[in-house]
Amino acid sequence: MSSRNGLDKWFKQDWVDIGSKKKGGGFKKCGRKSAKGSKRKYPKCVPAAKAASMSEGERRSAVSRKRAAGNPGGKPTNVKTFTRKKAAQGGYIGTMIDADLGGVKVSNPSYKKYYRGMI
Repeated sequence: MSSRNGLDKWFKQDWVDIGSKKKGGGFKKCGRKSAKGSKRKYPKCVPAAKAASMSEGERRSAVSRKRAAGNPGGKPTNVKTFTRKKAAQGGYIGTMIDADLGGVKVSNPSYKKYYRGMI
């Protein structure tokens, strides 16, 4: 697949603004006439297929991040549609060990059993 075919596909997709819903369902077409003359807020545009597969929370999050990024210098700002999960960013998820068992701090009773044989 050449890049030309990929670009053709990109242009043929139906792009919608996930920040402005229609009354009957779906979303308004992407874009606006001008920032000054338009009542519409800063658009967050995605292909219609992606918009349909996103949850309400994902759409809200993407729109709020796009609007918070603003439009500095009159240029549109690209903002990722999906954020990484917090667990994937390297935060510790597990039981905190806080008791003392022969130099090993343990809080969970199953950990106490496990470490008891090792000390």
